[in-house]
Amino acid sequence: MKTIDAIAKTLKAQGIEYLSCFPTTAMIEAAVQAGIRPIICRQERVGVHIADGYSRVTNGAKPGVFAMQYGPGTENSFAGVATAFSDSVPILLLPLGHPVDRQGVSPLFRSEVSYAAITKRVEVVTSTERVRGVMRRSLAALRQGRPGPVMVEIPADVAMQEVGNFNGDTSHVKPVKSQGDPRDIEAAAKALCNTQRPVIYAGQGVLYAEATEELRELSEFLAIPVLTTLMGKSAFPESHPLALGCGTGSMPKVLHHFLHSADLICGIGCSFTDHVMAMRLPAGKTMIHATNDPVDVQKDLDVDYPIIGDAKLVLRQLLEACKDITGNQARSTEDVASQIASINAEWLSDWMPKLTSDEIPITPFRVIWDLMRAIPPEDAIVTHDAGSPRERMISFYRSAGPRSFIGWGRSHALGTGLGLIIGAKLAKPEKVCTYVTGDTAFGMVGLDFETAVRQRIPIITVLFNNGGMAGEATGVAEAEYQISNLGSDYADLARAMGGHGERIENPAEIVPAFQRARRVTEEEGLPVLLEFMTTRERGSSGPGNDFKPV
Repeated sequence: MKTIDAIAKTLKAQGIEYLSCFPTTAMIEAAVQAGIRPIICRQERVGVHIADGYSRVTNGAKPGVFAMQYGPGTENSFAGVATAFSDSVPILLLPLGHPVDRQGVSPLFRSEVSYAAITKRVEVVTSTERVRGVMRRSLAALRQGRPGPVMVEIPADVAMQEVGNFNGDTSHVKPVKSQGDPRDIEAAAKALCNTQRPVIYAGQGVLYAEATEELRELSEFLAIPVLTTLMGKSAFPESHPLALGCGTGSMPKVLHHFLHSADLICGIGCSFTDHVMAMRLPAGKTMIHATNDPVDVQKDLDVDYPIIGDAKLVLRQLLEACKDITGNQARSTEDVASQIASINAEWLSDWMPKLTSDEIPITPFRVIWDLMRAIPPEDAIVTHDAGSPRERMISFYRSAGPRSFIGWGRSHALGTGLGLIIGAKLAKPEKVCTYVTGDTAFGMVGLDFETAVRQRIPIITVLFNNGGMAGEATGVAEAEYQISNLGSDYADLARAMGGHGERIENPAEIVPAFQRARRVTEEEGLPVLLEFMTTRERGSSGPGNDFKPV
């Protein structure tokens, strides 16, 4: 058995079903022999995103795997891996490497050095004797602590060397989780029970820990409203009476109201990292911070009650401690739920003319609103692209439960959502997997729509075509012309690639178009692209515009 076969056998023993890849013949053949289906993409960045989306939707239980060539393959993958690292997604990267005798020879690209800053771990299989140890350590890194990408580089000559008998015996690698220190739990629980206006700030750690039920129980027991980060969106069902929604620079009005009136913020499964897509937290609040990574504690905020532990275990500990403190007397949720409903009703009444507008070109807000009417969020997994699609989806698309929405955003590469939704569909084929994007983003990665066609992965792409790049004007006539006159017909492009494409110009056709798209994906197994001819507007809901349409 060759090294490359031993690695494929190890992956199969771990339950890996798919290998996202850009033509790396040896790894593809080894995967097929091991019973792993290769998903061959058209560019490396999208291939990394496919592995990323698969990992997110499976909560890392079956991490996505991406294999690429050495040299240009690893160089072209960098942006996708940076996105996974910034969003803490566990993916396994398997680049071939230069032969051992060329390792470290300048100026050849070295994965071990170049990827060290955007991975949890990088190892090189420098000999056949190292295969077991490298795979054991790498698989353990994927499953322990804060998630993130792990890379195993396989030099081209070592890949084809014989390893002897090998049975994939790293399959015993299992995740290890820890509770919070009981003293930290007790102190935080007392603070929660003694405060008047607490808010829970839930991050994607709740999703990875599969702790939505524990979060709901704690929220309902103490009548605490819950908001989520962008990557945590869907960790708490947004139809729940205590849900405040998701926030970044854009957010529902009710979220801003409760966050700023809170006297305590309880962060669960979040990092509180200060970055461009983060919510700006108001000063002067008592802070609880529960995270599984000590690096996050006191990083950007002064925290009164830090807790290190798995979100599911910590939430259960907090709930039990709060029951002990209160004598198991739950608080009524009626007043808080009533306030939330009232503020939401006022906010939506301001936006309803935009959300139901009959104007032509179509407003993107109408498309998002009708998407929820046509395809119930309970049936769907939805993701977005960077820029305007993300800002509008954050506020107005109501996720239905864990991983019904894939939020991403600490890294902002346009086009990321296409690979994510392909990976999501592989992970959950029964879901209606939908990607909301703009014409500029699709222009970067759109040829990988053909990957979905060729691989029979029936996704729905919702494309806002406003004929320009973000509606920006520069004041320089030639530059303004070039970014404001794209003039592409993306529905034709989708059909040319073998998929189903439609261009929609009338708002009355939005819901029927979504219904047809779902039928085509479910009955014909074809990917669908719906091209909506939209206005060139950039507004969203946030404090900058008093949460009203501009």
